[in-house]
Amino acid sequence: MQVIPLKYGTIFKRAFGQPDIFRQFVKDVLNIEININKVHTEYEYPEPIGFVRSKYDLFAEDTEKRIIVEIQQVKEDDFFDRFLYYHLISMAEQVGGFQEYGFDRTVYTIVVLTSTPRDGSINFSCAVSDMNPIDEYGRTVEVYPHRLVFLCPRQVNDKTPPLVKKWLNFIEDSLDGEMNEADYPNTLWQKIMVTIQKRGMDPALLSEIKDDAAWEKAKRRFVAEGREEGLEKGLEKGLEKGREEGRAMMLKQQRETVLQAREMGLDETAIVKLTGLTMPELKKITK
Repeated sequence: MQVIPLKYGTIFKRAFGQPDIFRQFVKDVLNIEININKVHTEYEYPEPIGFVRSKYDLFAEDTEKRIIVEIQQVKEDDFFDRFLYYHLISMAEQVGGFQEYGFDRTVYTIVVLTSTPRDGSINFSCAVSDMNPIDEYGRTVEVYPHRLVFLCPRQVNDKTPPLVKKWLNFIEDSLDGEMNEADYPNTLWQKIMVTIQKRGMDPALLSEIKDDAAWEKAKRRFVAEGREEGLEKGLEKGLEKGREEGRAMMLKQQRETVLQAREMGLDETAIVKLTGLTMPELKKITK
């Protein structure tokens, strides 16, 4: 079967945004049950929290648990910091009053990285961060159940938890655009495959996926060029100067990508959605 790879945010959200699939994915990865009947895509809190307006790929919650799932194709320099920020903001957002601190819902954030970074910073298939303190006896004090989980389908190994492995293997199998239906007889897998099947895909959705692919390719290019330029300048003029040059190169590539998108006929709203830039950032790049 020809499929759209699950590395593209548009198709990943379409497949995993189905409540029954989302619930099973969460159950297998986190070992928790969540009672939901709706999964939000591109979710934002009604009121901004902090200085950055966070937007989540997939977002769902019941009375006790808040689940966030993020899909990432290119590992950028701020990868770990950004998703830690997303995770913490979803905790802080719950403290709306001034009388007491408290979190009505436990926050779980799952980040799926579908590439293998060349810098070797991701050499695991599953890594979990929790916030529980450890005392002087080496005992974990169970007070903060919140968890931040990083998954990398391309790094599956014999230590990968079995229930997690089946999802990562499925995602990884889709990445070359072809899957064998006979390998996935389970009804849930079949439902996902129908969702991501290339044949009969809505042309508008295919166009959006094509834009995703173009943007990911552009990001890879200017991230790589930024690093190369940063290293070269760091050797010549010092590390900080190199970083500045790398950022300048990245901004240049962003501008080229935005201009190309304009030439394709996309308006500012579509470009903001495609690139993840804010409207002020977009105007700053193109002025």
